[in-house]
Amino acid sequence: MKITSIEVCPLTGATVDGGWPQGHEPQENLHTLVLLRTDEGLEGYGSCFTSGRLVAGAVELLWPLLRGESAVEPERVSETLRQANFWQGRGGSVEHAISGIDIALWDLMGKACGQPISRLLGGDYRTSIRPYGSILFDEPEPLSRKLEAVVGRGFRSIKLGWRPFGRRNRAFDELLVKTARATVGYSVELMVDAGGSEQFWPHGVNWARNTAAMLANYGIVWFEEPLPPDDLEGYIELTRTSPVPIAGGEVLTRRQSFRPWIERRAVDILQPDCTKNGGLSESRRIAWLAADHNVQVVPHGWNTAVGLAADLQFSAAIPVARYVEYLTPSAYMDELTTEPFRLDAEGKLTIPSGPGLGITIDPEKLKRFCPERVTFR
Repeated sequence: MKITSIEVCPLTGATVDGGWPQGHEPQENLHTLVLLRTDEGLEGYGSCFTSGRLVAGAVELLWPLLRGESAVEPERVSETLRQANFWQGRGGSVEHAISGIDIALWDLMGKACGQPISRLLGGDYRTSIRPYGSILFDEPEPLSRKLEAVVGRGFRSIKLGWRPFGRRNRAFDELLVKTARATVGYSVELMVDAGGSEQFWPHGVNWARNTAAMLANYGIVWFEEPLPPDDLEGYIELTRTSPVPIAGGEVLTRRQSFRPWIERRAVDILQPDCTKNGGLSESRRIAWLAADHNVQVVPHGWNTAVGLAADLQFSAAIPVARYVEYLTPSAYMDELTTEPFRLDAEGKLTIPSGPGLGITIDPEKLKRFCPERVTFR
């Protein structure tokens, strides 16, 4: 079975604010789906955490190597694309595009074999997993209302991230965390994401250590991105001394970039994002290396229904997986598939057991969020 075309599908109209200083409008394009078609009529979907124009530019570069390739050899094909374009950038937009292609190739292989991706990755260690609802911080009163809404949707774990936390003073940071805990009680898990990958992040290890001590008083599960993403030595020192687990790694691409973070125990919880780090093939390698070093793995899932489905398949096949991220509310998560994701009474998601990603994208719903696409044949 051979690849005959690829479609680049930028998603617009329902983009969620990412918390960055400039904000985001619904019409902005941050997420892009890719659709691979084969000569036997099968289709495979992937997701890229980057804009459609960047994905289209990268696919234009990659297409001569991808056209006519096998549709059922995901690791070899995606690694060939990576190796053959070494001088075009080790990471960045090219790697983000390869990530989506790799996910789509695994989707195709699963459909061709009649098996879920998790089984092809090695087998199922679980059939369900707890998602954490991912939301932004806010002023105390609207924050409390947001949290009540997320709990009302069935989430039993919630991550609070970015602005205004860490942008004013310590007293205000504690007020936000105190408000969150008072709103949801101790039956709901809370995580805190400082958003240290924001441009010109001003805080260092001392701020992060002192903030972690405050978070420990409120039973926070982990403290995410408290430092700039390139401060490897700072993370090593912080992780060694923090009273709460430290999480990070969402901005890293390629398995080689993750190695020093794992081998030097720079974080307690590693957060690979399969929609930009190289896809499911790279994520599997990263996760097993982390497991061998007793480092927890939680996929960064700030993406789409396709990205969430990939995270679920990945998490089923990794013994140390415990959570998946679930951006909420998000139309790109909730309104692209024929059957929406549903939380059970325990706040868990059943991992799809159908072929490939185990989901079906509704073409009409996709057309709503992707009125124009770029096709390569």
